[in-house]
Amino acid sequence: METRTKISVYVFLILLLQIAACSKKPTDFRKFLAGSEIIYPGAANQTQVLPGNYRLELTWHPSADPSVAKYVVYWNNYADSLTVPATSHNPADTVKCLISKLQEYTYTFFINSYDNAGNKSISTEIDNARAYGSIYQASLINRPINRDTPYIYTSDSFLVLKFVAPDTINITTTINYTNMQGNAEQKVLPPAVDSVLITDYHHGTPVVYQSSYIPVRGAIDTFITTHVDTVPSIYRIIMCNKSLFKAVNLPHDLVAGFGTSLPQIWDGTMTPKGYPNIFHSDGSGNPPLPGTITMDMGATYNNLVKVEEIGRNCCHNPKEFEVWGIADTTGAISSLLPGNSGWKADMTAKGWAELGDFTRTDDGIAPYDALLNSNPPPVRFLIVRFVSDVDNSGYINLSQMTFWYKQ
Repeated sequence: METRTKISVYVFLILLLQIAACSKKPTDFRKFLAGSEIIYPGAANQTQVLPGNYRLELTWHPSADPSVAKYVVYWNNYADSLTVPATSHNPADTVKCLISKLQEYTYTFFINSYDNAGNKSISTEIDNARAYGSIYQASLINRPINRDTPYIYTSDSFLVLKFVAPDTINITTTINYTNMQGNAEQKVLPPAVDSVLITDYHHGTPVVYQSSYIPVRGAIDTFITTHVDTVPSIYRIIMCNKSLFKAVNLPHDLVAGFGTSLPQIWDGTMTPKGYPNIFHSDGSGNPPLPGTITMDMGATYNNLVKVEEIGRNCCHNPKEFEVWGIADTTGAISSLLPGNSGWKADMTAKGWAELGDFTRTDDGIAPYDALLNSNPPPVRFLIVRFVSDVDNSGYINLSQMTFWYKQ
């Protein structure tokens, strides 16, 4: 009986606790709110960050809640803030907040909207908002110029500068130069264009360029590189004056035959010619190939840069040939046949410079242009040594040979 009495007491106590718990009202939580309700004004939405130079701009669409009176932007763990009045409640509009005097750093911002009673919205968080500055600027390089063909310069004033494709965030490249009247001029190259034409360039003056960038699309500031670059030394390529050319008949040179002559190859005709308006060596193997021709250009050129060789319109055209140059032939004539294995060493010992060694892979008819070796010595006299011809005939036929120098 005693045990049964104890169980009854326990059950009775449990029932009392349940009844007491069920007696609380669902509105009793209000005593913790001091008799008032929590009100959350509408929050900012669709935020965006537009970075700049030690500053950035935050944008968002305003809340449609008409009670919103202002927005407050917080950063640096709420140590800094900026208030933006709510002038619109149309979600199609855009609110802009420019924050200046920042460090070059990545920030987190919080935006809260407030009503006139001081009620605050749920926070809108913006992460990875970066402000740029001198560190970013120092990393920028100017848009690269085309190193293979940095420019085309064919006359006294027309200059074309060529650039490679820029980075996608390149805005412009500004080119500064001196015009024919000695005045400073400027051209602006947009990123979608790879070349710029200058029609009044003053020869011999430097051309410099500098590029500008934005860190990301939509940035509010443009950054200019910290330095300027200079276009590599600009020179024009000028044809040597063929009216001064004369034949020099050295003892072992090829001899013109069949009614042709050596001066035909500098008469100025820049297309393949036919017999008899060509140079045709006299007799197969007389002298044998390799064979040479020698010419006096009539003037000394310090910077020979290019040769063009044009064959006959049919046959016997050069395949392998070399160009040699010297300023003065006094004591510099080799006694060896051009086919002698020691000929090249003897030429070098006597002061001749090999300006280029070329091999054609076609039929030898069309104009063949080739650059000579860089940094040549001053040259007035030229020897062209023909090693072989395209059809193994033993003859050499030529329509034209032209040389250019750079200035």
